[in-house]
Amino acid sequence: MVSMRTGRPKPELALTDQERSTLEGFTRRRKTAAAVALRASIVLECARGTANKIAAAKLRITPATVGKWRSRFLRDRLDGLLDEPRPGAPRKVTDERVEGVITLTLESTPKGATHWSTRDMAKRTGLSQATVGRIWRAFGLQPHRSETFKLSPDPLLVDKVRDIVGLYMSPPDKAVVLCVDEKSQIQALDRTQPMLPLRPGQLERRTHDYKRHGTTSLFAALDVATGRVLGQLRHRHRSVEFRKFLDLIDEAVPSELDVHLVIDNYSTHKSPMIRNWLLKRPRYHVHFTPTYGSWINQVERWFALLTQRQIKRGAHRSVAELESAIKDFLATHNEAPKPFVWTKTADAILASIARFAQRTTSTEAR
Repeated sequence: MVSMRTGRPKPELALTDQERSTLEGFTRRRKTAAAVALRASIVLECARGTANKIAAAKLRITPATVGKWRSRFLRDRLDGLLDEPRPGAPRKVTDERVEGVITLTLESTPKGATHWSTRDMAKRTGLSQATVGRIWRAFGLQPHRSETFKLSPDPLLVDKVRDIVGLYMSPPDKAVVLCVDEKSQIQALDRTQPMLPLRPGQLERRTHDYKRHGTTSLFAALDVATGRVLGQLRHRHRSVEFRKFLDLIDEAVPSELDVHLVIDNYSTHKSPMIRNWLLKRPRYHVHFTPTYGSWINQVERWFALLTQRQIKRGAHRSVAELESAIKDFLATHNEAPKPFVWTKTADAILASIARFAQRTTSTEAR
């Protein structure tokens, strides 16, 4: 009788409950690297007593790969499934030089310019542009970019934020909350030459210059609960036009409901005509946004959509054509309206403003 050779006996691979749970998690998680997931599958197969060749065939890899990660796991357990550090060339840029680039970027400007470029910084420090770029990316520095900001000086900032956010997150019963504002001086612009349409391999093209054909103003009221927008176009945006828009709101909202208006501090909204109109209608409650706080008025977000999707890239040869396009956008939006979901609490907003104000004042003090 001839006996078959089975090779060297392999040490038993046994798993603890915690190791088994961790390995099974590696094979199920979407964010696990594919290589680590495969290694976990190899170990789990070997732990079931599966021979290396059978495990390799099942996982569609070579027996040598199975043997490698089996041995690594027996030697180092879970840590053995991670990639070992690979040798490489020693660093040529010292920590001191990296610190110098960061200090120059944050605390100085190049001669004759307002901010550093990779080319200017490379000349100053003797490093390559690629190295400067890597340092900036590593520390999140973008000298070529800037943003605008405006802190509200409103003494009632805290009260107004809590009031308006409370309306958004917990609206009152038997009432409608409307975010109201006007988008004034919308220009009817036409390009000086015909636009070249989008084609495969070519972006839509239009001339940088334009012809003006007049302006219009849009009064809008966004229903916070439903997302529907009530709009009215006017050629001017005085108190008279705003009062007529309030008349339109009064007709549209059922008489049994209270109306909460979120509006900004524009003088048109506070004129004697408007105050008298509101005094005669006790069901109206006005909530003014903080000074320089238009970001809290949700209708501003809808105005941004209107600009982005209809006005910015449009070509309008007359005010009537522009108004027709705005009406089409308004009608399309109201066919399937979606309310904006307000998720940030008043406390979170005020804490964010406080942190930003603290950074601003500390920067000025330096």
